[in-house]
Amino acid sequence: MTLEELQDRIRTELGVLVYFSGENCNVCHALRPKFKELFDAKFPLIRQIYLDAHENAQIAANYQVFSVPTMLVFLDGREFVREGRTVSMHQLEQKLERPYGMMVG
Repeated sequence: MTLEELQDRIRTELGVLVYFSGENCNVCHALRPKFKELFDAKFPLIRQIYLDAHENAQIAANYQVFSVPTMLVFLDGREFVREGRTVSMHQLEQKLERPYGMMVG
């Protein structure tokens, strides 16, 4: 994926989760299925994009991602949530419930 393709998706999709991880990052690999489960169940209209920060260094730098894991959620084209290394799935769900509900009606 190129930076332009990601920016286009962020502009055109209702919501986008961008999860930056790394090949040798155990925390990244442990959190990824938890994010997938949460977003599949509670926020199915938010597109999930997983990127290796090393392989996509230009994209990571553009979004000021300097460590992994980093998770960005864009709603209506704007960054809404940014979480790093330690993330509470419950708190993330609470942050997104209301705005997501308003967007999907």
